[in-house]
This record gives sequence, structure tokens and C-alpha cells, in this order.
Amino acid sequence: MRKPRDFDAALKTLTEKAKALKENKRKQLGDLIVATGADALDIETLAGALIATVQSTDAAQKTGMEEIGRGVFSEGKGRSERRSKPTGKRSSER
Repeated sequence: MRKPRDFDAALKTLTEKAKALKENKRKQLGDLIVATGADALDIETLAGALIATVQSTDAAQKTGMEEIGRGVFSEGKGRSERRSKPTGKRSSER
């Protein structure tokens, strides 16, 4: 005779996994915002930029954005590394 399945336990396990995946995605998006320096923008500007990007139909523009994004990940540039680059001006010249 087959053992009865505990559907409630299986559903609870799946719900917990889905919750963990959603939380992980939220954390990764937050990390991405910080890594790109977008956390310096006000929330309205960031939301507007994201919405404009999603709604854009310009393939060349999206390709350009994709290349920039790949560069961020392939070079491992973090926000602190980008901001600490010398500007070519000395503090006395600013």
C-alpha cells in the first residue's frame, strides 16, 4: 500500500522556497543599485529611468545599455572603485 502524500507539508515547503527566491531577488536588485551608484539618485529619478528603459523600443539604445552593464560585471567595478578614480584635477585646482 502506498504511503499517503502530505500535500500541506509539500505546499508549505514550496511556499517557503518561493519566498526565499523572492527575497534573494530583492537583495540582488538592491546590491545592483548600490554597485552601479544608482543609490545616489532620488527614488523618483531612479524609477523614471527604469520605466523609460523598460518601455524603450530603440534596439540600438538597449544594446548600448547591455554593453555598459556587461562591462560593470566583467570588470568587477564597484561603486567605491568608480568614485575613487582620479579626475585629473588636483584638489587645489577644483
